[in-house]
Amino acid sequence: MIRIVRPARARGTIRPPGSKSYTHRALVIAAIGRTVLRIRNPLDSDDTRTTAHGIRRLGASVTRTADTWTVRPAARPLDRRTTIRCGESGTSLRLLTGLASLQERPVRFVGEGRLPLRPMESLFRALEGLGARIRRERPDRSLPFTIRGPIQSGIARISAEDSSQPVSSLLIALSALDRPSTVTIVGSVVSAPYIGATTAFLKELGYGVIGSERCYRLRGRVRAAPRSIDIPTDASSAAYLWAAAAISGGSVAVEGLEARYPQADLELLRALRRMGASVARRDSTIRVSGPLRRGVRADLTDSPDLFPLLGVLATAAPGGPSTLEGTPHLRHKESDRRKETIDLVRAFGARARSANGQLVISPPGEMSPISRQDATDHRLVMSAAVGALAAAAPSRIGDARAVAKSYPRFWSDLARVLPLTRGSS
Repeated sequence: MIRIVRPARARGTIRPPGSKSYTHRALVIAAIGRTVLRIRNPLDSDDTRTTAHGIRRLGASVTRTADTWTVRPAARPLDRRTTIRCGESGTSLRLLTGLASLQERPVRFVGEGRLPLRPMESLFRALEGLGARIRRERPDRSLPFTIRGPIQSGIARISAEDSSQPVSSLLIALSALDRPSTVTIVGSVVSAPYIGATTAFLKELGYGVIGSERCYRLRGRVRAAPRSIDIPTDASSAAYLWAAAAISGGSVAVEGLEARYPQADLELLRALRRMGASVARRDSTIRVSGPLRRGVRADLTDSPDLFPLLGVLATAAPGGPSTLEGTPHLRHKESDRRKETIDLVRAFGARARSANGQLVISPPGEMSPISRQDATDHRLVMSAAVGALAAAAPSRIGDARAVAKSYPRFWSDLARVLPLTRGSS
């Protein structure tokens, strides 16, 4: 399906759906609990449905309504081997691997697209050190594999150089056990705010987590767990609406962003300020107003998903080049996101060169319209739509259905703040 996106100015107030990251975590943490948990304002997307499927395969039940998902933990351990299909969701794969390590029966994992190429060795090594047995079926890729537990409490060391998701997986799995454990992170850390998201929800749901950054002590449940939890508005989804305002010279306010919950993609706001846009917060509402006035130098080690979007914003920013760095692990995403971003900004007319781990983007005098009909990475599709707002003529963007992976309402939410989109298939 192709979307035609015309140049337009974004204006309005909107509340995007709940956070994908927090919905994943709420589902998996609910599955290790002992009582029913109601998850309010979840994100219903391809990826979160994959996680819901996974916890069902491990014995939990999930009942979905329009605004609440109710999770009932498994009443007993698995009595047979099972298979979990993770689609293309890296978060589902890693969080569910930790959950499966609690089972005595074998659990086989399979995936699609580029998911079998996602790095899993750091998580495998940590779980094997705690007693899990893992059988890989291919020496050149992570999937398929079979894991069999149960793991035991103890001291674990784990790397977060390629992704922080293995750390989150380990923290949740060890929190299910009755005896204390310690998790130490070795080496450099990417996407650190996502670990903060995991510990925030573990604490919210009654688990004892002490420590930060490099070392965590887990004490299991230390107080009565709540029966419901609210998923905050997704900063990752909001980022595209804020970027639409900044790049088009408009103004968009996003509601429902609670300061107590860390979200990596709030980093976009700091970058937008440095690019000359106005950012104002009032309670849980954040408004961004354009225009962009200058380029930016940004380290995206903690927020790699912003790379395509900031690349597009750099293409529209006047007054010199922008430099993006801290993203060597982008090649492990749904696409080679670094290469795809370079192709996208060049299609808009920018000059882009990559050297020493940095991407330098020099904006054109005027952004060219694009015709990208074969894009399958959801973040590239949404970033392309934002860039098209500043192009000199209408652009054609596809596959428009790719947004279902993380932000199914993207096109309708964008239409709410723009007089713009018209679709054709």
